[in-house]
Amino acid sequence: MTTNSQTVEQFIDGLDHPLKAEIVSLRHLILGIDPSISAEVKWNAPSFRTSEHFATMNLRGKNGLLLILHLGAKKRSLPDGAIDDPGGILKWLGPDRASVSFADEDDLAGKKPALTNIVRQWLQYV
Repeated sequence: MTTNSQTVEQFIDGLDHPLKAEIVSLRHLILGIDPSISAEVKWNAPSFRTSEHFATMNLRGKNGLLLILHLGAKKRSLPDGAIDDPGGILKWLGPDRASVSFADEDDLAGKKPALTNIVRQWLQYV
């Protein structure tokens, strides 16, 4: 494992969060989508990258887990219709950002196929 992965694991191990199991599951899900994806701690949360960061967990809420999809540090916009979301799991926060919320492990499991498809599409723009 890379130093970044170990750092993320250490970060998660030290978390006092009611959805810790879901955080671990979401991390494994995202890392399993594509071998080019790595994780590190950024913005005090697990964050995922290829050439740039594209997704970051938001751990502030205690009643659900939020994954923010973005296009890295530089402000850019996705082309209209770039991301196919037939399940409607994305909440658009702007032309370059969207979120996906997870209430619990069952919700995460139910959204896994849609999230996997969305992340694969998202990576084309990172």
